[in-house]
Amino acid sequence: MARKSDPKSKELAAAMVAMVRSFGLHRPDETPCGEPVPVAEAHALMDLAADGPLNHGELASRLRLEKSTVSRLVRQLEKRKWIKRAAAAHDRRVIQIQLTPGGKAAAQRLADARHSKFDALLAALPKQKRASILEAMSTLVSAMDQR
Repeated sequence: MARKSDPKSKELAAAMVAMVRSFGLHRPDETPCGEPVPVAEAHALMDLAADGPLNHGELASRLRLEKSTVSRLVRQLEKRKWIKRAAAAHDRRVIQIQLTPGGKAAAQRLADARHSKFDALLAALPKQKRASILEAMSTLVSAMDQR
């Protein structure tokens, strides 16, 4: 017997697809801000810039990716010379991933593009709806995290 679905779930799915497409998240080799950097790499740079250095497990957890995927991601970032690996001071067996000067510059360029994109997006939202939109997005993220 087919599961009965809430009619609003189809509407939610359509809205999510429209948001993903409008924001450009379906283009994996370009950030939504238009930078020619794969989205996963941009997120890794963002987290390393904010809280680095991080080990593979920490980065995988933050990005919600498998460790094997993060290993490939780290190799790509190394090829770009944006990160380097180094033994952690507290335990030489733990390998930390940290930004190089080039990685810091790339992370700053991405952050600047992100700020410009979100400043423009916020300006396009009616002022009286901004708080409710942000609350709705937070509620949606919380619901997705529970899955």
